[in-house]
Amino acid sequence: KVEEVLTDGRRIITFRNGTKKEISADKRMVTISFFNGDVKKIMPDQSVIYYYADAQTTHTAYPDGLEVLQFPNNQIERHYPDGTQEIVFPDQTVKCLYSDGFKETFFPDGTVVKVEKNGDKTVVFSNGQKEFHTAQFKRREYSDGTVKTVYYNGRQETKYPKGRVRIKDEEGNIIPDKK
Repeated sequence: KVEEVLTDGRRIITFRNGTKKEISADKRMVTISFFNGDVKKIMPDQSVIYYYADAQTTHTAYPDGLEVLQFPNNQIERHYPDGTQEIVFPDQTVKCLYSDGFKETFFPDGTVVKVEKNGDKTVVFSNGQKEFHTAQFKRREYSDGTVKTVYYNGRQETKYPKGRVRIKDEEGNIIPDKK
């Protein structure tokens, strides 16, 4: 290895394989430039920024345990010390994955999807309609008060705001209307 001490106090160490390590004059910041193009920076606050050249991805690890990944397509992931992950996609969709298994996704149009650990899903659309998906049924609640439920066996039930109920059997045949 070759070590240089510059007039401003910085030190540059060059290794045989082409890797270079630069240490700031106050020794609080270190930059390592690897032979493959990767760059690792250790900042004065002890956060570590690692740039993966091949993947064009930056991984920043903060002293409090937060880790942030930035991808070339502008996707950003935040990994929190409690196990929570937040992913911001290029279209600004935000997906949150919690350590207890709960998931939430926020779409740019205002739609929100929540998925429980057991797989039950709630979708709240920007127009106010709601959908509920469970192993037993899928239900949609319309803004006019209509509720349509499709059961796992194919049976359908539609309840209208004025009390009317329409039921279809598994083959789609209407079972006499109850008004």
